[in-house]
Amino acid sequence: MLKTNSFVGVLVHLALMGVIVAGLIFGFFYLYLPSATNHGETISVPKITGMQLPDAEPFLEEQNLRYFVNDSSYHPEYKPFEILTQDPSPGSKVKENRKIYISINMKNPPMIKMPKLIDGSVKNAELILKSYSLRRGKITNVPDLQHGAVLKQFVDGKEVQPGDLVPKGAVVDLHVGDGLGNTEFEVPDVVGMPLDEASVLLVGQKLQLGNIIYVAGSGKPDGTVIRQRPIADVKAKIRTGELVDLWVAGEEPVQGID
Repeated sequence: MLKTNSFVGVLVHLALMGVIVAGLIFGFFYLYLPSATNHGETISVPKITGMQLPDAEPFLEEQNLRYFVNDSSYHPEYKPFEILTQDPSPGSKVKENRKIYISINMKNPPMIKMPKLIDGSVKNAELILKSYSLRRGKITNVPDLQHGAVLKQFVDGKEVQPGDLVPKGAVVDLHVGDGLGNTEFEVPDVVGMPLDEASVLLVGQKLQLGNIIYVAGSGKPDGTVIRQRPIADVKAKIRTGELVDLWVAGEEPVQGID
């Protein structure tokens, strides 16, 4: 038997202690720790985008995964609490109990300030609405000399002013001018008048010159209005902004070339 106080005995005891310590370290890191932490085992992340949160929660628990909502936004085309994005992405390899970060669609839309659409064109209104995540609804043409201009804006049938709070994603209906006034009056009679005087009279009554047709050989002095449409009649009515076509005696003037 080796004496513990001999040099060889000390070396033997040190060697035995080293083997024991090495065995303990090996057992801890390569046997116990892997079994306790599932070391080296991974899970394939399932696709949960498109699912609703109440359905995704138990589904992830079955996969030994967790979730955390790190963002939310509102999109009317998606269902409330629908999962919009996830990180890690589907198919990624992760450890058990890994947290999946998700963003969801809000149940109720946030309120935003209504932009100013009045006096602008319909096309401009559509661009502004899109930038505010609002949608263009029904367009109603109403009598007004501002042709194509937005006159009023409505949400859920109620007129809204710029700055009023409306739900994000709301449908905005528009009243747009048809280019015609709402005042009716008798059609002015310009037959027999020189064209320039007839034009001044019509424009002064907020009417528009339509087609001008020249008629040669009418027997009237050149430049005289010999016919109009609509005709001037006691029962004939016209609205501001409407067109009046004129037939004029003489040859059509030749346009100069610049």
